[in-house]
Amino acid sequence: MSERRNQDGRPVVSGVQKMTPSEAFVETMVANGVTDIFGIMGSAFMDAMDIFAPAGIRLVPVVHEQGAAHMADGYARVSGRHGVVIGQNGPGISNCVTAIAAAYWAHSPVVIVTPESGTMGMGLGGFQEAHQLPMFQEFTKYQAHVNNPKRMAEFSSRAFDRAMSEIGPTQLNIPRDYFYGEIEAEIPEPARLDRGPGGTRSLDEAAELLANAKFPVIVSGGGVVMADGIKECVALAERLGGPVVNSYLHNDSFPASHPQWAGPLGYQGSKAAMKLISQADVVLALGSRLGPFGTLPQHGMDYWPTDAKIIQVDADHKMLGLVKKISVGICGDAKEAAVALLERLDGRELDCDATREERATTTAQHKQEWEDELDAWVSETDDYSQDMLAEAEGEEGSWLSPRQVLRELEKAMPERVMVSTDIGNINSVANSYLRFEEPRSFFAPMSFGNCGYALPTIIGAKAAAMDRPAVAYAGDGAWAMSCGEIMTAVRHDIPVTAVVFHNRQWGAEKKNQVDFYNRRFVAGELENESFAAIGQAMGAEGIVVDKLEDVGPALQKAIDLQMTEGKTCIVEIMCNRELGDPFRRDALSKPVRMLQKYQDYV
Repeated sequence: MSERRNQDGRPVVSGVQKMTPSEAFVETMVANGVTDIFGIMGSAFMDAMDIFAPAGIRLVPVVHEQGAAHMADGYARVSGRHGVVIGQNGPGISNCVTAIAAAYWAHSPVVIVTPESGTMGMGLGGFQEAHQLPMFQEFTKYQAHVNNPKRMAEFSSRAFDRAMSEIGPTQLNIPRDYFYGEIEAEIPEPARLDRGPGGTRSLDEAAELLANAKFPVIVSGGGVVMADGIKECVALAERLGGPVVNSYLHNDSFPASHPQWAGPLGYQGSKAAMKLISQADVVLALGSRLGPFGTLPQHGMDYWPTDAKIIQVDADHKMLGLVKKISVGICGDAKEAAVALLERLDGRELDCDATREERATTTAQHKQEWEDELDAWVSETDDYSQDMLAEAEGEEGSWLSPRQVLRELEKAMPERVMVSTDIGNINSVANSYLRFEEPRSFFAPMSFGNCGYALPTIIGAKAAAMDRPAVAYAGDGAWAMSCGEIMTAVRHDIPVTAVVFHNRQWGAEKKNQVDFYNRRFVAGELENESFAAIGQAMGAEGIVVDKLEDVGPALQKAIDLQMTEGKTCIVEIMCNRELGDPFRRDALSKPVRMLQKYQDYV
């Protein structure tokens, strides 16, 4: 049998060969460099699973399939390679839908392999039967259904190729009886696009706008990270001499130590970034779709510059001008577009050159003001939070302010750290405090906003980058949805650090009940046992923190356990019940009650 080698040196069969469909499926994964798959074993794909190990593929068994798909997402976002998830047909596959939706909005090249009921039983209402393609139709870039065993390699290869070319999840649906038999097949070479900078005309127009700009601002988005274009973005920013802001939840898209970095836009973002972009006459949105939630007013500021010329660069032409009105749209790779724009500006005298020092001073001033405000922001100042602090005096007097905790965690973060955040009030406030020096470091559920995301995602990220410290942030409710995956981390030696903010409430939604429903609290309270103790029962280490001075040392100890002893650790931080700003102020209004019996509920 003739052989070729994949990128990590493993042999892949070449030429037309006799093989089983299972072998064709596994060999296609080998050709695409797959070394890890997340899921739960099942009879539906057991014939293929039997040969994972000799092919150099590790199946990481998880507690729940939603966790498996989140792990595949985290793995893909860190490595830039495919993340792969698999499960039993029917319920095992349906459990993955939420996590694949999160991966879709994160543009992660996740391949979900969905073994299906056998072809002779479909339509008869058999055991674990389901129509599995419609489940994922909204959240995948491509769906491959193997309609004949002889086409196993063809469809498998296409699913892996499309995940990379379309920059998002794809589905490979395989009837379970199609893993068996004998076929002749050839394993295709992986196809990877050579992406370009965009059209000449649009690049020329964009360069002209930038050359004539007085106060240009760059929005560095997730596309910069995915294109490995940080260096090119930095070079373009330095040529323009203007501030760079991160798009929402892409705090790793520009190095935080750079003097032109101003922090993230969007919910609980940087006031410095918002003040600076509000002054822009030209905005270059590099690798950003300018999502609606990431440009909403915040901190009392409607900061988006309505009179500025907007240049938007996105690899997907459908995103250009979709959310914000733009002057120039460039369908291209963020890295290559940055290079092309820099080439067009090279040697030119730019209007903004005359004010370079002035703009640098303005940027530094706004950044320092924001840092000073964060240092002084001990507690939330709204009436509810102040009432909670007064009520807790004595009973919970030593419990900690979330903002102070987040500041101490920020100071204690190690180099090259990877952080995932769940959805929720404290996690959202963390957006103000998370800073990174390198890309592929920050992971959040993006526009899907699902709970239970952070822990499994950071486990997947750690599996892809075992040399990097890995930290997950979660609140009580979100943590309870996914804490079982601590067993996955312990069982399979994928050590992570989980920071759990224990404030005994669904904080984000409870804030809406404060602001819109006159503090009528329904279903928002959570009384919990010790999360650190629960983690210890699952084989992890546990640390409880109830003093501010212990926050940083606790995180450092947990990271040391992770990196030197290979141990997973839960850092449980006892937080008070004060609440940050609501995240859905745009979607709520004061209630109107028509029936007399409900008049008191206004």
